[in-house]
Amino acid sequence: MSVTIKSPQEIELMREAGKILAKVHEQLGKELKPGMSTLEVDRLGEEMIRSFGCEPSFKGYQGYPASICVSINEEVVHGIPRADRIIEEGDIVSLDAGVIYKGYQSDAARTHGVGEISDDAKLLIERTRQSFFEGIKFATAGNHLHQISAAIGDYAESFGYGVVRDLCGHGIGKHMHEDPEIPNFRQFRRGIKLRPGMTLAIEPMVDLGSAEVVWMDDDWTVVTEDWSLSAHYENTILITDGEPEIFTLTESEIATGRWNQYLGRQTEA
Repeated sequence: MSVTIKSPQEIELMREAGKILAKVHEQLGKELKPGMSTLEVDRLGEEMIRSFGCEPSFKGYQGYPASICVSINEEVVHGIPRADRIIEEGDIVSLDAGVIYKGYQSDAARTHGVGEISDDAKLLIERTRQSFFEGIKFATAGNHLHQISAAIGDYAESFGYGVVRDLCGHGIGKHMHEDPEIPNFRQFRRGIKLRPGMTLAIEPMVDLGSAEVVWMDDDWTVVTEDWSLSAHYENTILITDGEPEIFTLTESEIATGRWNQYLGRQTEA
């Protein structure tokens, strides 16, 4: 395993890539509405990415045909946008996107409710998001990778949710997928020791039912085996000697201070 430590110059480029991707997520999430096709979501997302002078990371990557992964309800990840896949009232929609800025990557995902969604769906989205923040409480230099994985999985599983085991987070930098792999559940090994300058994409994928998933015939779309709802929350982060820096927080997340609350910090009134 070869984990790259980023230079200050590389970190600054990744920080900017993250800011841009956060803006894309902020804008694209607001566009979701009943009657919209997932192909339209992809078109809008790609336009936004290119408007910031970036390239979409996913388009053509290992043969993926689109810029945005748009996954609805039981679709966990990698939903291929289609003209005949229509978003409906009450759906939950996961948007996973990446950008390339001056040769460096950023990766992030959010799950949104469209219109009025069920209480179970609301809790699943909120708790999947919180599982990420439970994990990054341990994302500091000197800790081991398994501490992040264990915290994510233990939190999500405490509600009876299934934590997907066949997919995981990853290192990121010049390439979308770099070492190390980052599972979202407790491991029986310590994993690597975290060092300042590591950049990681941490992405809990949590199911309302079983943790088991299957791949559809398009070889990309991953769905829950029992067709239960699934939520996805991902950010690109930087390991430091203190708290991790999150490159891909949206303006609304920063403005509300909710990420401080997720980390258990007190915020000013």
